Amino acid sequence: MGGFLAILGVLALLLVVRLMAGAFDAERVEQYVREQGWELMDRSWDPFGPGWFGEEDSRIYKILYRDERGNVHRANVKTAMFSGVYLTNDEIIHSAEEPPTTNTLAEENQRLRERIRELERRNS
Repeated sequence: MGGFLAILGVLALLLVVRLMAGAFDAERVEQYVREQGWELMDRSWDPFGPGWFGEEDSRIYKILYRDERGNVHRANVKTAMFSGVYLTNDEIIHSAEEPPTTNTLAEENQRLRERIRELERRNS
């Protein structure tokens, strides 16, 4: 019975350590994304993501973020307690649309008047 409780205690300790590491990772990744001027949209643990084989202390996450231009990216992130945040497989999955031109009403009226004159010349 004593051995069973010891194993159960070790498993509980490992679970607590993993949950704490995940919380620290979340803050580290969010801070990195903010420092780049991006907006973090989603983050999920990806234990078998790129680079997992042979990795002992780093954890891998899959993230979605919006860059300063409005493009939405999907990337993998590798991080650990004493290392930085490294992005891999970063790809744009949704491009931001070009902002519409900001014509004033006077400019738009002038453009339309010229177009009407052009059409009237063609029809005469």
